Amino acid sequence: MPGAAPPVRRAALLTVSVLVGLAVLATGPVASAAPAARTGCLGQDLPPGPPAREETVAVAPLPVPDEPVGGRGTGTCADAHAVGVAPPPPVGIASYVVADLDSGAVLAVRAPHARQRPASTLKLFLVLVATARLDPDRVVTATDEDANIDGSRAGIGPGGRYTVQQLLTGLLLNSGNDTASALARTLGGTPATLAAMQDTARELGALDTRPATPSGLDGPGMSSSAYDLALAFRAAVARPQVAALMLTRTAPFPGFGGKPGFLIANDNPLLGTPGTIGGKTGFTDAARHTFVGAVDRDGRRLVVVLMRGEQRPVRMVDSARTLLDWGFTVPRTAEPVGTLVEPGTTTVGAGATVPGAGSPGAGPPGAGSPSTTRRNDPADGSDPGVTLVVGALAVVAIVLAGAALALRRRRRG
Repeated sequence: MPGAAPPVRRAALLTVSVLVGLAVLATGPVASAAPAARTGCLGQDLPPGPPAREETVAVAPLPVPDEPVGGRGTGTCADAHAVGVAPPPPVGIASYVVADLDSGAVLAVRAPHARQRPASTLKLFLVLVATARLDPDRVVTATDEDANIDGSRAGIGPGGRYTVQQLLTGLLLNSGNDTASALARTLGGTPATLAAMQDTARELGALDTRPATPSGLDGPGMSSSAYDLALAFRAAVARPQVAALMLTRTAPFPGFGGKPGFLIANDNPLLGTPGTIGGKTGFTDAARHTFVGAVDRDGRRLVVVLMRGEQRPVRMVDSARTLLDWGFTVPRTAEPVGTLVEPGTTTVGAGATVPGAGSPGAGPPGAGSPSTTRRNDPADGSDPGVTLVVGALAVVAIVLAGAALALRRRRRG
């Protein structure tokens, strides 16, 4: 037929059309697809560098859930706040959360799921494990290892005898790493304690958290997030034993080896604020300053979590007060950014993995690991991209074979 394209040309055109169509199928309906939820923030699925000197082994990041825990609004890597209200005043904090302890409404965030080093705020998870598993009147004998641990100490000594309640007092008032060591030993040792802390985090829905040490001292794979610490604080103050300790300003502490006892004082700088419920400070060189605190005003209880901040030019406690003051101006009816999930309600989606001991970065050294959801991992282990490419090559081969056959027939005719 005059003007008709030669068979090979027609075949080439058809081949191009097929490949273009397959490319469109491969990319999917981009215009109509829902925006991908993301937690951890780009480049923040691991705490920021440089690594701490204690992080002697590189550990892979925890998997990032398909959907942000607490709702899609908490997946932001930037700032977000309740709808219809003015934003909070600026604060020089890398990650923060302001939330209602009772309703669970998350009022304001900055990168709430970004993984950070928690420093001593991680002790909240140890408190949850110890108060659930240990008799407060049980007597523990301290060791040299307990007494000589790095960092802040309550002042226990080798051979000293302390009740679990006294160790918890030193843990919460003085952020005692020595008392953390003694509690961990009483709980069955460091690996068992880390596994229990990890299990507690998983139960709470704190999927950014991986404890590397019971005390919060830096270690390989250590991470948490502002959102996770809000969950841990809410669970802790719900226990009367913990709530009472957090409001204790001073407490007598036993001596050892013939040395007299002494008073220890609460280091929570928020205690001077009217309505304070409690708080926990933290610091390491790598984590920088961290803080969790809460205040009750007229029956409304708000918690603030600050991670990776500095004490200058504005003190951490003043940044906390600024955000809390703003939070109390937000109407209870305002649409929140998200919510603090209830314990036991965070589910693992299809294709989820439960990393085992052989999985790099699966959990704390010698401990269990959290169940989290991987993204874009088919359950059968197949790769849809490879399948699509193989199919495309098969189509191209068929088209070219047909074109060659048509050309031979034309030449013969």
